[in-house]
Amino acid sequence: MSTTATKPVLLVTAADLAPQALDMLGDFEVVFAGKQPTEDDIVALCARYKPVAIIVRYGKVNARIMDAAGNLQVISKHGSGIDVIDQDAAAARGIAVRAAAGANAAAVAEHAWALILACAKSVPQLDARMRAGHWDKATHKSIELDGRTLGLVGLGAIGRRAATIGLAFGMNVLAFDPYAKEAPAGVKLTSLGELYVQSDVVSLHCPLTPENRKMLNRDAFDCFKPGAILVNTARGGLIDEPALVEALASGRLRAAGLDSFDVEPMTTPHPFQGVANIILSPHIGGVSDAAYVNMGKGAAANVLAVIEERSRTAA
Repeated sequence: MSTTATKPVLLVTAADLAPQALDMLGDFEVVFAGKQPTEDDIVALCARYKPVAIIVRYGKVNARIMDAAGNLQVISKHGSGIDVIDQDAAAARGIAVRAAAGANAAAVAEHAWALILACAKSVPQLDARMRAGHWDKATHKSIELDGRTLGLVGLGAIGRRAATIGLAFGMNVLAFDPYAKEAPAGVKLTSLGELYVQSDVVSLHCPLTPENRKMLNRDAFDCFKPGAILVNTARGGLIDEPALVEALASGRLRAAGLDSFDVEPMTTPHPFQGVANIILSPHIGGVSDAAYVNMGKGAAANVLAVIEERSRTAA
């Protein structure tokens, strides 16, 4: 692609974007960074193309990347988690940061429930036992969720969908969210400590902030109901990973279902790989056929809105 293109450049930190999103971006020269771009890859592309916008699918965007892209006006997340963008650095440079809020809510809530059910019913473990020639009908007992308590940490678009599913399963639903002024019918707002004590299943649906990093630590796990299940489809940094391994080994937790990790991709070897009662997936909760389109369109719409607003202001 020539650097003399007359269209402004938009950089995507991935190898692809939904066709529906690309259709919205016809006024831009779209440059793709590849499947797993490194920071150096993105810096080099920013230095070469000077994009006015970045759509972030994979990796992080820090001050070094922003400084390499001298014309940058907006960084748009392909999803809802903007913790991968240095927001202070962006603000200092006058760069707008936007998220495609709610675009993957259905996908993530469904995946959270896939992990909850897999933990409660031991689906992967029973499958492995069957394949090894065992028939555990006489010895296995699963956890029945009807009448149990679901605790949701975060009550945004994803948390609310997870709550609706929990109510449909006949569960009592508690939620902690310091920003929620009200809860859906059937959901009780409570303190975080009370949620830990009361819940049979705790599911994380909150953003990662400096204040809540490693909030699930040894002290928190000591408050959990013995035999509880923990599911995280939010951000891995919310959990102190060595403390989780200890809680699972001691029996304080029955099982955990994890779709996000403190370091991604998850390092290998990793202690989680040797823990039988952890179910792992590679941060794909928000990656569904519909969410791919919705997140792409949402990210594109946010770019267009910022560019249009700034064009009007400059006129």
